[in-house]
Amino acid sequence: MKRWGIGAALVAAAVLLAGCDQVNSAADQVDSAAGSAGRTVDKVKACGEALGLADLNPDPAKLKERALDKERRLRELAGNVQQQDVKNALTGMADSYLQVQKERIEDAGVVAAWTKRNLERLDALRKVCA
Repeated sequence: MKRWGIGAALVAAAVLLAGCDQVNSAADQVDSAAGSAGRTVDKVKACGEALGLADLNPDPAKLKERALDKERRLRELAGNVQQQDVKNALTGMADSYLQVQKERIEDAGVVAAWTKRNLERLDALRKVCA
Protein backbone atom coordinates (compact mmCIF):
# COMPACT_ATOMS: atom_id res chain seq x y z
CA MET A 1 0.00 0.00 0.00
CA LYS A 2 2.85 2.40 0.75
CA ARG A 3 4.46 1.59 -2.58
CA TRP A 4 1.23 2.51 -4.34
CA GLY A 5 1.10 5.82 -2.48
CA ILE A 6 4.65 6.70 -3.42
CA GLY A 7 4.05 5.72 -7.05
CA ALA A 8 0.85 7.76 -7.25
CA ALA A 9 2.59 10.75 -5.68
CA LEU A 10 5.42 10.52 -8.20
CA VAL A 11 3.00 10.34 -11.13
CA ALA A 12 1.01 13.27 -9.76
CA ALA A 13 4.19 15.28 -9.24
CA ALA A 14 5.28 14.66 -12.82
CA VAL A 15 1.90 15.80 -14.14
CA LEU A 16 1.93 18.85 -11.91
CA LEU A 17 5.46 19.83 -12.88
CA ALA A 18 4.63 19.52 -16.57
CA GLY A 19 1.61 21.74 -15.99
CA CYS A 20 3.66 24.31 -14.09
CA ASP A 21 6.16 24.54 -16.94
CA GLN A 22 3.33 25.25 -19.35
CA VAL A 23 1.82 27.84 -17.01
CA ASN A 24 5.22 29.56 -16.69
CA SER A 25 5.54 29.54 -20.46
CA ALA A 26 2.10 31.12 -20.75
CA ALA A 27 3.08 33.76 -18.19
CA ASP A 28 6.18 34.61 -20.25
CA GLN A 29 3.99 35.02 -23.32
CA VAL A 30 1.73 37.37 -21.38
CA ASP A 31 4.68 39.55 -20.47
CA SER A 32 5.66 39.89 -24.11
CA ALA A 33 2.15 40.39 -25.52
CA ALA A 34 0.75 43.61 -24.06
CA GLY A 35 -2.39 43.66 -26.21
CA SER A 36 -4.26 40.78 -24.57
CA ALA A 37 -2.53 40.79 -21.20
CA GLY A 38 -5.68 41.59 -19.21
CA ARG A 39 -7.58 38.45 -20.20
CA THR A 40 -4.60 36.11 -20.19
CA VAL A 41 -3.27 37.18 -16.79
CA ASP A 42 -6.53 36.02 -15.21
CA LYS A 43 -6.18 32.64 -16.91
CA VAL A 44 -2.51 32.27 -15.95
CA LYS A 45 -3.16 33.27 -12.35
CA ALA A 46 -6.11 30.87 -12.03
CA CYS A 47 -4.17 28.04 -13.66
CA GLY A 48 -1.11 28.58 -11.48
CA GLU A 49 -3.12 28.61 -8.29
CA ALA A 50 -5.19 25.57 -9.30
CA LEU A 51 -2.13 23.55 -10.23
CA GLY A 52 -0.64 24.50 -6.87
CA LEU A 53 -3.74 23.09 -5.15
CA ALA A 54 -3.31 19.67 -6.73
CA ASP A 55 -2.93 17.08 -4.01
CA LEU A 56 0.31 15.18 -4.41
CA ASN A 57 -0.16 13.24 -1.20
CA PRO A 58 -2.80 10.53 -1.54
CA ASP A 59 -2.63 9.81 2.21
CA PRO A 60 -6.31 9.22 3.04
CA ALA A 61 -6.34 11.16 6.31
CA LYS A 62 -4.73 14.27 4.87
CA LEU A 63 -6.58 14.07 1.57
CA LYS A 64 -10.02 14.09 3.13
CA GLU A 65 -8.98 16.70 5.68
CA ARG A 66 -7.95 19.20 2.97
CA ALA A 67 -10.62 18.34 0.38
CA LEU A 68 -13.24 20.85 1.55
CA ASP A 69 -10.84 23.80 1.39
CA LYS A 70 -9.47 22.74 -2.01
CA GLU A 71 -12.98 22.32 -3.40
CA ARG A 72 -13.98 25.80 -2.18
CA ARG A 73 -10.85 27.47 -3.56
CA LEU A 74 -11.20 25.77 -6.96
CA ARG A 75 -14.84 26.87 -7.23
CA GLU A 76 -13.83 30.45 -6.37
CA LEU A 77 -11.19 30.36 -9.10
CA ALA A 78 -13.74 28.97 -11.57
CA GLY A 79 -16.07 31.83 -10.70
CA ASN A 80 -13.37 34.41 -11.35
CA VAL A 81 -12.02 33.22 -14.69
CA GLN A 82 -13.59 34.23 -18.01
CA GLN A 83 -12.45 31.37 -20.25
CA GLN A 84 -15.10 28.63 -20.29
CA ASP A 85 -12.61 25.80 -20.90
CA VAL A 86 -10.57 26.84 -17.86
CA LYS A 87 -13.75 27.30 -15.82
CA ASN A 88 -14.87 23.77 -16.77
CA ALA A 89 -11.50 22.25 -15.87
CA LEU A 90 -11.47 24.03 -12.49
CA THR A 91 -15.02 22.89 -11.77
CA GLY A 92 -14.06 19.32 -12.68
CA MET A 93 -11.20 19.41 -10.20
CA ALA A 94 -13.51 20.90 -7.54
CA ASP A 95 -16.01 18.10 -8.19
CA SER A 96 -13.22 15.60 -7.62
CA TYR A 97 -12.52 17.06 -4.17
CA LEU A 98 -16.26 17.09 -3.40
CA GLN A 99 -16.45 13.43 -4.36
CA VAL A 100 -13.53 12.46 -2.11
CA GLN A 101 -15.34 14.04 0.86
CA LYS A 102 -18.22 11.61 0.36
CA GLU A 103 -16.23 8.44 -0.25
CA ARG A 104 -14.84 5.88 2.17
CA ILE A 105 -11.29 7.02 1.54
CA GLU A 106 -9.70 4.52 3.94
CA ASP A 107 -9.95 1.85 1.23
CA ALA A 108 -6.81 1.75 -0.94
CA GLY A 109 -8.91 0.90 -4.01
CA VAL A 110 -11.01 4.04 -3.53
CA VAL A 111 -7.85 6.14 -3.15
CA ALA A 112 -6.41 4.60 -6.32
CA ALA A 113 -9.58 5.29 -8.32
CA TRP A 114 -9.81 8.85 -6.99
CA THR A 115 -6.14 9.50 -7.76
CA LYS A 116 -6.62 8.26 -11.33
CA ARG A 117 -9.68 10.49 -11.85
CA ASN A 118 -7.94 13.45 -10.27
CA LEU A 119 -4.87 13.02 -12.47
CA GLU A 120 -7.13 12.98 -15.54
CA ARG A 121 -8.79 16.21 -14.39
CA LEU A 122 -5.41 17.73 -13.60
CA ASP A 123 -4.19 16.80 -17.08
CA ALA A 124 -7.30 18.45 -18.59
CA LEU A 125 -6.53 21.62 -16.62
CA ARG A 126 -2.91 21.54 -17.69
CA LYS A 127 -4.00 21.30 -21.34
CA VAL A 128 -6.39 24.26 -21.20
CA CYS A 129 -3.81 26.30 -19.34
CA ALA A 130 -1.12 25.73 -21.98
